[in-house]
Amino acid sequence: MHGYTDNKDAHLRRLKRIEGQVRGLQRMIENDDYCIDVLTQISAATRALQAVSLGLLDEHLKHCVSQAITDGGAAADEKIAEASNAIARLVRS
Repeated sequence: MHGYTDNKDAHLRRLKRIEGQVRGLQRMIENDDYCIDVLTQISAATRALQAVSLGLLDEHLKHCVSQAITDGGAAADEKIAEASNAIARLVRS
């Protein structure tokens, strides 16, 4: 079981909304909408994806990483390194 399993439906709803936002962006480009309007919508879609990412990260830390720490050993070190790398990727994006 993954850390996000309990909130899977909520994550899927959010991702479907984001998918709709991206389709809207495609229509905006097809319709030659004003650049700033397109950029504003791209920013909104980016923030929505970041919110999903942060939620997944939080659930990963609370479930997967905490369980690995409880179990101890090399798996704990691996999960901590994995989480640190994921955080670094999120910070860079």
